[in-house]
Amino acid sequence: MMRKEIIALTIAGNDSDGSAGMTADLHSFYARQVYGMGLLTAAVAGNTTGIYAQEVMPISFIQKQFDVLNDDFKISALKTGMLANKEVIACVAANLRKYDMGKIVLDPVIMTKHGDTLLDDDAYNAFLEELMPLADIITPNFYEQQKLTGLNLDSKDEIYAGAKKLHNMGAKNVLMKGRHDNSSQSQVTDILLTADGKFHEFSKPFINTDRINGTGDTLSAVIAAELAKGQTIIDSVQTAKDFTYEAIAHPIEVGSKYGPINHFAAQQNLK
Repeated sequence: MMRKEIIALTIAGNDSDGSAGMTADLHSFYARQVYGMGLLTAAVAGNTTGIYAQEVMPISFIQKQFDVLNDDFKISALKTGMLANKEVIACVAANLRKYDMGKIVLDPVIMTKHGDTLLDDDAYNAFLEELMPLADIITPNFYEQQKLTGLNLDSKDEIYAGAKKLHNMGAKNVLMKGRHDNSSQSQVTDILLTADGKFHEFSKPFINTDRINGTGDTLSAVIAAELAKGQTIIDSVQTAKDFTYEAIAHPIEVGSKYGPINHFAAQQNLK
């Protein structure tokens, strides 16, 4: 007797070196035992030393992917990644309103973990207006939190205030991912504001390593996988936090510089 698989979808760009973007999402879906599908928005030519070229998919092609996937499959949850420009964002938002694809995990991908901007002003405004109100949970990194809230986020009280601000902007649940750029810090604490107005904290030891490519993608992908399986927001975030920590804590040697995290170890160590 065939088993009916739970399906999760990533709407993202593909990194050719396999460290981040759609590839990291699919690694994560597989490791959490959901069937992963990928809707390609862009493709990046890069390796562990940098990104050297990228191409955004035509809107007609992105639209066709939405149509054919929804014609044939029941998708239980999805996550977004690199959406590149306002036209792509508008297309994605229209299809999230058109089709029921389950829970929506919004990984902003508007600024890098180093603070570099990835979206121009028009695309950023489209993100705020069209995608934020659709999110079941949003997972911004520290610099994205600053950009989205306009706050410095220098204290826990300010992080709480920032989370409430993002909730008021439309996201049902908000995960404020902790900073991890200070070699002297001992912990990384993520703060979740759930739809009922309660705060929850998730902490893990800080690991000083340059093998962190795909960290944010993996965290949000595991959340999507767990939501697809019917887990609660809190349990999904906890599993994602544990999984990502295990993937960082067991580095692998891939490439010559900023390498990927280890999905193999996370899969083996977190059942």
